Amino acid sequence: MRRHVTPKRFWTVLVTAALTLIGGILLLNFAPNEKQIETRLSRLYDSNDPQFRRSLGVLLGPPILEGNKVEVLLNGDQIFPAMLDAIRSAQKTVTFETYIYWSESIGQEFADALMERARAGVKVHVLLDFMGSMKMDLKQIDAMRQAGVEVQRYHKPVWWKLARLNNRTHRKLLVIDGKVGFTGGVGIADQWRGNAQDKDHWRDTHFRIEGPVVGQIQAVFNDNWLKATGTVLDGPDYFPALAPVGDMPAQMFSSSPTGGSESMHLMYLMAITAARKTIDLSAAYFVPDDLTIRTLMEAARRGVRVRILMPGKYIDSDLVKAASRERWGELLAAGVKLAEYQPTMYHVKALIVDELLVSVGSTNFDNRSFSINDEANLNVLDPAFAREQAAIFEDDWKHANPVTKAEFRERPLWQRFTTSVASLVGEQL
Repeated sequence: MRRHVTPKRFWTVLVTAALTLIGGILLLNFAPNEKQIETRLSRLYDSNDPQFRRSLGVLLGPPILEGNKVEVLLNGDQIFPAMLDAIRSAQKTVTFETYIYWSESIGQEFADALMERARAGVKVHVLLDFMGSMKMDLKQIDAMRQAGVEVQRYHKPVWWKLARLNNRTHRKLLVIDGKVGFTGGVGIADQWRGNAQDKDHWRDTHFRIEGPVVGQIQAVFNDNWLKATGTVLDGPDYFPALAPVGDMPAQMFSSSPTGGSESMHLMYLMAITAARKTIDLSAAYFVPDDLTIRTLMEAARRGVRVRILMPGKYIDSDLVKAASRERWGELLAAGVKLAEYQPTMYHVKALIVDELLVSVGSTNFDNRSFSINDEANLNVLDPAFAREQAAIFEDDWKHANPVTKAEFRERPLWQRFTTSVASLVGEQL
């Protein structure tokens, strides 16, 4: 006998099938694409061993190049004028990739500068992360396109590729005529203006770069431009011959879940493992995995002074703050020094090891940067530059409150609860 299908049963079956399909799509889209580093690195050398430099060049991909000049820019008052002046000076090409771009006053200044150069015949390419530019007025994008600026929004979501919504370009790259590059932590939004003078003006650092390593920065931009457009940017307008400008050895490397997602994680593990005396970490978002926590603790236990500077009461993500606290007790017990920056949101992303290696760029100290986002960091191996950055770190540290073992043990119940809840989604932060 044929069983009669009631309308109620039909809709139940249909909804169940739809939910199963959606669940399957989500599982396939958000499951990790590559194996993650699971075991700690053996300490085969320290930072003053030539093998450390060789391994950075071999394992991370691009070689370390001599003859570069890297200039530090502190806060919006120094960062934005330098970037805008560089754009306005462009004669042939501008390539610009960023995560945050909002339609505020600084966003309009950048749009005006980019449009003016495009109208003058300069080839201008702008790659904006879809999620990071959601607050941008679409009329501003249309105006740039009408002026001749090629604007692409990276990983605009479509239902059959939902992973693209989770995989974001967090890279912050600007290259002018293939000769001058910029990278660091700054986004194009008004909270980065000023000089970190109050809670509404963030503390951040960016860098202006000249020399052969700029070619590597351009190649990293080209990587995502090719993914977004299918077009290769090549030739002397983008990759001119670059003579030595300074005496700093440097490399620019990148990571992406579509290939080499563990490169950034590996670099941090290598640097921490090789450290002899000091590790100073500026971490705007500090939610590391178990392996990184263990590596930091081992460094502290072998006598390395490990200091981690994070945002304090002013932070743009309370969830990240709560998740970060989960592992503070272990770190403090191992001798790691933690401190919270007080004046404003602390958005700096920098690692200084033994007054030798400085790694700066877009990478946060969390799983999202280590395995989900597209990131890019500049490594500079120069003692004088490292000492300069260490002095800046010291000044920031003076404006921070240390986290003590006693304070952490006596933290309020609500803080313990929010930490436990936030830790459940830590891998996506």
